[in-house]
Amino acid sequence: MNQRAIPFYFLLLFSIFFCVNCTEKASQPAAELWLSTRDGQLKFQRQSEPILFDQSNRATEKILEVNPAVRYQTMDGFGFSLTGGSAYHIHRLGDVTRAALLEELFATQDTNIGISYLRVSIGASDLDDRVFSYNDLSSGETDPDLVNFDLGPDKVHLIPLLKEILAVNPSIKIMGSPWSPPVWMKDNQHSIGGSLLPEFYESYANYFVKYIQAMEAEGIPIDAITVQNEPLHPGNNPSLLMLAKDQAEFIKHHLGPAFEANQIETKIVIYDHNADRIDYPLEILADPEAAQYVDGSAFHLYGGEIEALSQVHEAHPDKNLYFTEQWVGAPGKFEDNFPWHIKNLIIGASRNWCKTVLEWNLAADPNQDPHTEGGCTRCLGALTIGDEVTRNVAYYIVAHASKFVRPGSVRIDSNELPGLPNVAFETPDGKMVLIVMNESDEEQEFTLKQEGHTATIQLNAGDVATYVWQLVQKKE
Repeated sequence: MNQRAIPFYFLLLFSIFFCVNCTEKASQPAAELWLSTRDGQLKFQRQSEPILFDQSNRATEKILEVNPAVRYQTMDGFGFSLTGGSAYHIHRLGDVTRAALLEELFATQDTNIGISYLRVSIGASDLDDRVFSYNDLSSGETDPDLVNFDLGPDKVHLIPLLKEILAVNPSIKIMGSPWSPPVWMKDNQHSIGGSLLPEFYESYANYFVKYIQAMEAEGIPIDAITVQNEPLHPGNNPSLLMLAKDQAEFIKHHLGPAFEANQIETKIVIYDHNADRIDYPLEILADPEAAQYVDGSAFHLYGGEIEALSQVHEAHPDKNLYFTEQWVGAPGKFEDNFPWHIKNLIIGASRNWCKTVLEWNLAADPNQDPHTEGGCTRCLGALTIGDEVTRNVAYYIVAHASKFVRPGSVRIDSNELPGLPNVAFETPDGKMVLIVMNESDEEQEFTLKQEGHTATIQLNAGDVATYVWQLVQKKE
């Protein structure tokens, strides 16, 4: 052999070896990684280096196994409350700025975060600039036939904005929640507190029917309503005290039959308050006459522990659970708010059977305005809209799930590990999504495992990561 040819053969062998390894690496399953750090230096940023899986069965001391064969609830989505104030600020942006922002929030491709569920108030919430209902009358007047019903103030900003959102994402789901009935239906004739008068139960049931029909006429389908926002908190403005026995009575004899008579398919959801009073939804669900009309129960977490929601599921596994509200108090501290909300809501509410996880609220101005007299003065929006649009902590909390866990995704089994709270989903197109946080003060190493494939992962102290991968392409 010509000695000068020897280097050529070495080069050829090296090239073959290198190409084989390149091919193997290129075909190796990999997970995208989107990362946020506790200090906020990184906020939901895609990392350039993917997480590679292999079949070596090499494992670290901690193994986090995702098992899509064990399946739980189907998700409706992640999102926000679109308050009247939020709609006011976003709708008043310039056309180009608003269109770009709505694409970012509600579309699913590229850099968009894919919000898939919204909660709106039926009438005013405390984050409107004033109190109103859809049937306001002069003092002493009543209108039991709802002749004067009109969506009124919501036609100015909220409804036009919802139409624009639906143009971006036609499949988005919307939940309506009332803070108070019209004051003439209440025993104290006031927007704050009081109770619904029994003689107006039928009128109020028809008020919900008219609301759903009027929104439908505007091209805005209402997926679900809650009967009353925070029924055990009559001190807000507006608000209503509605005890469990009264809510059950209203549903079984008035609201449920009214929906049935008018062929309303909108879901009826009960409670819509804190996790420390699960006796409230359990009392209603124990009444078969009321429960026949009820789709499920909604929760907030200003009191109680998120794990309590599983007790409601275990008692009534045929009924759904929704997480519908949690605020961030201004000015907001990313290093405190972000990990608490990720652990308790994105991970915790999902692991405890909730089909939705919604933050309160989508947008406010730099002064946290507007709000009613007596309403929330420190509710920090996911967006602050002033001279420019600022993205705040709730934006990134929701983004970690909403971008990838699309409606129709199913929560699947993933084992719990000390210091690594997590939740996993399988999406409709067969991808796995794992959201995990390192709540310890030290770096943690663990093995991510699915069906014999493993990946070794290091997660720094306080980091929150969303991993997205697909080992096998879904068959059509």
